[in-house]
Amino acid sequence: MHDITVVDLSRWQFAATALYHFLFVPLTLGLSVMLAAMETVYVTTGKPIYREMTQFWGKLFLINFALGVATGLTMEFQFGTNWSFYSSFVGDIFGAPLAIEGLMAFFLEATFVGMMVFGWDRLKRGQHLAVTYMVALGSNLSALWILIANSFMQNPEGAHFNPLTMRMELASFSELIFSPDAQAKFVHTSIAGYVTGAIFVAGISAWYMLKRRHVELARRSFRMAVLFGVLSTAGVITLGDALGFVGGQAQPTKLAAMEGLWKSESAPMPFNLVAFPSQEQQVNRAQVQVPYALSLLVTHSLDGTVPGLDQLEQQAVARIRNGIPAVEALRTLSSKPGDSAALAQFRAHEKDLGYGFLVQRYAEDVGTATDAQISQAARDTIPQVSSIFWSFRLMVAMGLAMLAFFVLAVIFSLRNDIQHQRWFLKIAVWTIPLPFLACEFGWLVAELGRQPWTVYGILPTWMSASTHSVGYMIFSLAGFVGLYTLFIIAEMYLMLRAIRQGPPPDDADPVFDGRTDGGRLAGYAEG
Repeated sequence: MHDITVVDLSRWQFAATALYHFLFVPLTLGLSVMLAAMETVYVTTGKPIYREMTQFWGKLFLINFALGVATGLTMEFQFGTNWSFYSSFVGDIFGAPLAIEGLMAFFLEATFVGMMVFGWDRLKRGQHLAVTYMVALGSNLSALWILIANSFMQNPEGAHFNPLTMRMELASFSELIFSPDAQAKFVHTSIAGYVTGAIFVAGISAWYMLKRRHVELARRSFRMAVLFGVLSTAGVITLGDALGFVGGQAQPTKLAAMEGLWKSESAPMPFNLVAFPSQEQQVNRAQVQVPYALSLLVTHSLDGTVPGLDQLEQQAVARIRNGIPAVEALRTLSSKPGDSAALAQFRAHEKDLGYGFLVQRYAEDVGTATDAQISQAARDTIPQVSSIFWSFRLMVAMGLAMLAFFVLAVIFSLRNDIQHQRWFLKIAVWTIPLPFLACEFGWLVAELGRQPWTVYGILPTWMSASTHSVGYMIFSLAGFVGLYTLFIIAEMYLMLRAIRQGPPPDDADPVFDGRTDGGRLAGYAEG
């Protein structure tokens, strides 16, 4: 039996490192595409201001990219150190996209980043633009393969369990790659990165306009960012709905937790706008509902229904009972691989093998599991509703707030009036943290909603961890948190220093005269 404290500490360690790492990933995705757009304008128009923009934002991209690599590599090592049973169980599938990400995407991106930084005076304009496009491509390919690996954990497709090797084996590489969950998650996550990059560029550009520094660069950067951002935000909201639909089909317990839906209801179902779920009592202590809205949002019809957690828990009881013979057969096959009766028994019940593993946490001999132990295992299939419910709503609220911000920003920018709207420029600066927080909340919804599974429906989390001591886990958790905190401090210091310095030359930059039509300049004045 695994020490559940070690499992919890392993989860905390991976969660901490993943949350730290995911602060860098969206900005890398967004800035890489924005750099390609800025340099495209430079190559097509020949205006030096766009080269200056590409070089300045490229400096910030490089800082973020370097620290993102440092946090990402360390995180991947945890699969072998803290999740050794998981790595052995699904390594044949999970290892393939990770290896491709490292060999094709990561090295591609890293190689061309160097050429992008040092090749301005060594490459022709078209050649350097191609390099920048390859950096953007590498960033997105890296995200693609990581999300394919993660999507297998969310909705395992393209693989089967071999009872003779006691491992999951890859059956169809194309099914793994083209899993609906993988494709929806990749597009949603990538566009969320574009929103992050747009907010980042717009916020810093707004700060420069408030300070009356680098105004021409800031004004043009702001306009490109907000036009890019308004389209991306609309896309991420729309595709988020698609991802929710796909995820709800694969993980109904996650969908029910996101909606705070404890009891199954008849159509049309109301939407819980606000609720305070009680995990112990399995009710919402208080709630504010919008009639009919849940059926419309989730099923896109008034007669569609979503199963509640009570119904899903009862389904889990039945699946656990059906999975127990599969676990018993597997135990026989581990000592007698040629036992045909055991193999036939396994084949008859293998679709619920993972549910049989769930009750093994409470009854090592699953054949003697009591009704109470089976009920407890079934209750474990309900994730932490309150955390998922509120993380989802905070993510959505921030997405809508960013959409409203971008719509106003586009209006002000196209009217050439943005530099006079100082109240809005201040809002733009304070908006910078929003997409980072929204991405973190989205990650929490995805990962907490998958519990109690490492691979949904197949491998429970309690079985997946390595057999370390509690002391070792506490020491390594503290070490990782300390190290990653230093990375964040280094990132903030380097970013703020680069932003304060700004793109040279600063002393020749003019300032907008409030009497002119948004694009005319009066002399330089430091704000």
